[in-house]
Amino acid sequence: MSSSNTFSLNQSGPTEFVFQVFTTSRKIQALLFCFFLLLYIMILCGNTAIIWAVYTNSSLRTPMYFFLSNLSFLEICYTTTVVPLMLSNIFGGQRPIPLAACAAQMFLFCSLGGTDCFLLTVMAYDRFVAICHPLHYTLIMTQKRCIQLVLVSLVLAVFLNLQLTTLVFNLPFCGHQLQINHFLCDVPPVLRLACGDTRVHQAVLFVVGIIALTIPFVLISISYIFIANAILHINSAEGRRRAFSTCSSHLCVVLLQYGCCTLVYMRPRSSTSEDEEWQLALVYTFVTPLLNPLIYTLRNKDIKDALKKSMSCKVLSETP
Repeated sequence: MSSSNTFSLNQSGPTEFVFQVFTTSRKIQALLFCFFLLLYIMILCGNTAIIWAVYTNSSLRTPMYFFLSNLSFLEICYTTTVVPLMLSNIFGGQRPIPLAACAAQMFLFCSLGGTDCFLLTVMAYDRFVAICHPLHYTLIMTQKRCIQLVLVSLVLAVFLNLQLTTLVFNLPFCGHQLQINHFLCDVPPVLRLACGDTRVHQAVLFVVGIIALTIPFVLISISYIFIANAILHINSAEGRRRAFSTCSSHLCVVLLQYGCCTLVYMRPRSSTSEDEEWQLALVYTFVTPLLNPLIYTLRNKDIKDALKKSMSCKVLSETP
């Protein structure tokens, strides 16, 4: 391997990445563009509606809805790091993305995704305290502690993924334009394009996956074991139904998010198909952020009532 065609992030060589096109058919490109654009608009509208409902209704200013609004904000940022560039590439063919821009997208995408996973763990803890220790709930889940938990989730995710992204883009990449079999600069497909030995990087990715996926999922599972036990001991059938309803929405999002991410980041490289990776990535890039507002609004009476109240107030204020 000659040094003349090897480039890394701190070198001046014009290494660029291009994303593999979905299809060359103009009709299918138009359909895909409209489909993904519609999903993106629905994600923006749905998650924005949750944020608006929480911050315009005093009845929803509780820790549970504070975390939910932060989760919705994360989902908006999360998809926005990927979807606009993805949409431009559907019609634009193989538009190159510079190495530094690819690194920035990877860092933002992984950091926001990691924060999402940690925040889901915090939400499980919130439900655990609310159901298992209701008398101490207001003393434990204070506004200050809620803010601290969100900040810790963000800082931990940023710290882990800054190390990972820096490590990945210190690898040598050979050639001028390298094709990524994906629609975003994710860690596994970029590692496949490196010229050097990536065993250490694969090990680091696995460790980050354990910290961001396995440990939080275990903590969530433990929380729900205690929650399920507490729900079974509730005497009122209505109380059991309400407690289960607030937890089942969160559990649906957890299973989908952690399941897809684990299949992408935690499986051995030899057993992972490149096509499977980007198909699963479509799920946690589009489906999970879309299901989040749908699950929480369709299954949560408080959110639905708050949205109806906000809409009715707006209509009345605009009526002459």
